[in-house]
Amino acid sequence: MIDTKKLPIQKNQEIELAITGFTAEGSAVGHYEGMAVFVAGGAVGDVLKVLIIKVKKTYAIGKIIAVLTPSPDRTDANCPVFPRCGGCSFRHITYESECKHKQQRVQDAFTRLAHLDVQVESLCASPVVTGYRNKAQYPVAMENGRLKTGFYAPYSHRVIDCRSCALQPTEFADILRTVSRWAEKYKIPAYDEKTGKGLLRHVYIRKAEATGQLLVTLVVNANLVFKEKELIASLKKTNENIVGVLLNENTEDTNVILGEKTTVLDGQGYMEDILCGLRFRISPHAFYQVNRAQAENLYAKAAEFALGGKRDLLIDLYCGTGTIGLTMADRFEKVIGVEIVPQAIDDAKINAKINNITNAEFICGDAARAALELENRSLRPDCVLVDPPRKGCDASLLQTLVRMAPERIVYVSCDPATLARDCAILSENGYTVKNAVPFDMFPRCAHVETVVLLSQRRPDTHIDIKLDLSELDVTSAETKATYQEIKDYVLEKHGLKVSTLYISQVKAKCGIIERECYNKGEGKSRVPQCPKEKEEAIMDALRNFRMI
Repeated sequence: MIDTKKLPIQKNQEIELAITGFTAEGSAVGHYEGMAVFVAGGAVGDVLKVLIIKVKKTYAIGKIIAVLTPSPDRTDANCPVFPRCGGCSFRHITYESECKHKQQRVQDAFTRLAHLDVQVESLCASPVVTGYRNKAQYPVAMENGRLKTGFYAPYSHRVIDCRSCALQPTEFADILRTVSRWAEKYKIPAYDEKTGKGLLRHVYIRKAEATGQLLVTLVVNANLVFKEKELIASLKKTNENIVGVLLNENTEDTNVILGEKTTVLDGQGYMEDILCGLRFRISPHAFYQVNRAQAENLYAKAAEFALGGKRDLLIDLYCGTGTIGLTMADRFEKVIGVEIVPQAIDDAKINAKINNITNAEFICGDAARAALELENRSLRPDCVLVDPPRKGCDASLLQTLVRMAPERIVYVSCDPATLARDCAILSENGYTVKNAVPFDMFPRCAHVETVVLLSQRRPDTHIDIKLDLSELDVTSAETKATYQEIKDYVLEKHGLKVSTLYISQVKAKCGIIERECYNKGEGKSRVPQCPKEKEEAIMDALRNFRMI
């Protein structure tokens, strides 16, 4: 139990705080008497009056009472629900300063987390910063007998009522109002997470920017919905570009938005869009970049990197509906795409057919297993493209990539920390990061995408040295990350400072052998034990560095 009375900050205390940076999640951070204080809605250069609402041993969380000295980066948020809504992180600062922060975040990941000598290129700003998101999933809730639709508040499932968002196309607001009026008129009950009762869970809207087509999906806690004919008629009056009204069944107690079964109530079960000159079919489950204009820029850079050598075989892992691989198919002899979502693979095969592409093959399965299957088929790709989820690539996939030994690896990432981690592993196994270019795919939000080119080092440009780890008194697991790297990761990700002693205690619990001097205190009779919160953060770091 933490004795907060001994800490420099107390809950409900009001302090003056200078903001010096941002976290990966977009929260502002400053320091008060050596303790990190995280504040939503701050800007670098602000001096704030802050109310402390939560105190931990190494950090505190505050709430802005007043802006005493505004940052020169500050601007009008121009949104009635910011920052209560969890959708945006940077509406209150200029777009130029947002881009600068994202550029630095990617650079810091390579330099501080991966310890790689990589000079990150200039960030490619988004061509549009409003109305760019072609997909929105609106949660639904009842409050005082009134239906609320909008977005979740940060770190909660409390719905903030917002039927018109500056990041979404204007058509979405009209459709959402139509669905809300229908639900209120016919008393369609909203789903209640606590009781598991109610019908309507989410309203899910997608737009194909180039064609104008719209797809509306109701996510319900059943296998039917009442008064659907009335809803369909109202939606058709609202927007003639709606090509499909769908019903998705999700009766599970889960945070996952979509269930497995989708039924077409009216029209068709997909929309079609044009990207990089090709026509793509997109179903509700299929991955498709939310910022089409910026996606074309990102794909162009990925193609530039992929085409820098032999072009016999391109393997596209985590291929989704095949968009990125198919845009390069005319410049490779063969393209093989891999994706775990069956509906996406079905769409990818149709997309190849629609665009008369005959040299593309698609495999449904886990990327790591599929890569192993391709390896067993003795396929040696010239280039492998990976576009993994936020957690990055599995260790087994990276090992398979190294064995397949492509000349080039093009890594498209949505998380700088896991990107840097995976690049460090590939760097240890014969690859060099040649280029890294950040792209702002999500203006006003905290996320940033990066496209990286890794090239295989030639045998005559490096020397392999074998070391006997036992002679160095270090285990193979220990070599994967230094204590300082673990400390940096925990501070960056969790906002906690951890000691070498605590790290060694957690490593010992995980079966990683420690040298004796790390397991004992400094001659004290009682060795302090790692608190549970820090132990969990250290465990996360060990998993991140593939040590457990």
